[in-house]
Amino acid sequence: MKKAFCLVLLTAIFINCYARQNQHNPPLWLKKTAEVIAWQLNKAASTYKPGLNPRSINPNGTVRLAGLTDWTTGFFPGSLWYGYELTGDQNLAVEAKKFTLALDSVRYIKNTHDVGFMLYSSYGNAYRITNDKSYLPALQEGVANLNARFSPTVGAIRSWDFSWWHFPVIIDNMMNLEYLYWGANTFNKPEYAHSATTHAITTMKNHFRKDYSSYHVVDYDPKTGKVIAKRTHQGVTDESAWARGQGWGLYGYAMCYKNTRNPQFLAQAEHIAAFIMNHPRMPKDKVPVWDFDVHNATGVEERAPRDASAAAVIASALLDLSTQVKDGKKYVDYAEEILKSLSSDEYLAKPGENQYFLLKHSVGAFLYNSEIDTPLDYADYYYLEALKRYVAIKKIDLKQ
Repeated sequence: MKKAFCLVLLTAIFINCYARQNQHNPPLWLKKTAEVIAWQLNKAASTYKPGLNPRSINPNGTVRLAGLTDWTTGFFPGSLWYGYELTGDQNLAVEAKKFTLALDSVRYIKNTHDVGFMLYSSYGNAYRITNDKSYLPALQEGVANLNARFSPTVGAIRSWDFSWWHFPVIIDNMMNLEYLYWGANTFNKPEYAHSATTHAITTMKNHFRKDYSSYHVVDYDPKTGKVIAKRTHQGVTDESAWARGQGWGLYGYAMCYKNTRNPQFLAQAEHIAAFIMNHPRMPKDKVPVWDFDVHNATGVEERAPRDASAAAVIASALLDLSTQVKDGKKYVDYAEEILKSLSSDEYLAKPGENQYFLLKHSVGAFLYNSEIDTPLDYADYYYLEALKRYVAIKKIDLKQ
């Protein structure tokens, strides 16, 4: 009996030691990635100035900067925060604070839903990581402005104030509902959560086709709430599946389910995931071209660049979804394939290259010849977020 007990005890100790060793020894691709992240982000933070954040690279090789009113301006500070979480590099935390506080006046912006991207990615992560209440005033004012864009008649949050639309709602808007759910809990404002949930239900009803692909823009009549038109501002056609838009929808419904436990949202997320994962035109490396239907459109077949930003969003969303279902492994495995591709030499920059962005080969707005086959700040942000979720699921420590 004593021998058997000792054998069991020794086995348990061995397994525990192996698990700890595995936790503290990331695979080579991930270790290399962490080194690139720390080097590039530190170099970027010392190169760019707070308030003028790196957004992308122009065709002439110069860097396109994001000012205070740019919808992407919160992503670089957010990337610094994620970089700090992943690597434990204290300098990244110091720089993240500088770049975050430079966005204080974003709290006064009222004419776009993008305040969620702008503030929650920067100030939201800052508060989550540090628990420093000095970040709360900007977050409190910003989320109130976001909620003020909700229309009970339409049942949704107005995305843009562009004059050529009546009441436009874009699939991207699903991402900023997280800010509302967080604000509802943090500031005791249940009406914020009501706005977010109502918006998600309205979007689920009107944005999606039978195959669970999504329209980009749905324009509503603000007086009646009826749908006027279903269009695109980004995809190759009104009826196409713009790749990043599919990622926005997947991410949004996984997040909405996490906040509400509404089974409709979980089912929607899984349906969208199936559309993406089983798409016949998904490349082998799991990094989609900028629109899944680009090959069906005449005149653009020869220009179908990949969109690493869409892949990063999809990976992060799948990893989040994996923690909320019984059979989450299939989502983790698919996301892992994406992350390995994005961490390969094909997509991940080498230290000192790419103007210190992490990822190459993203597409901003193809139809407007804007940011094609270039780094994008939000590609880096969601890539880092996906990596953070991945190492948490796999219990890997990159802080050595």
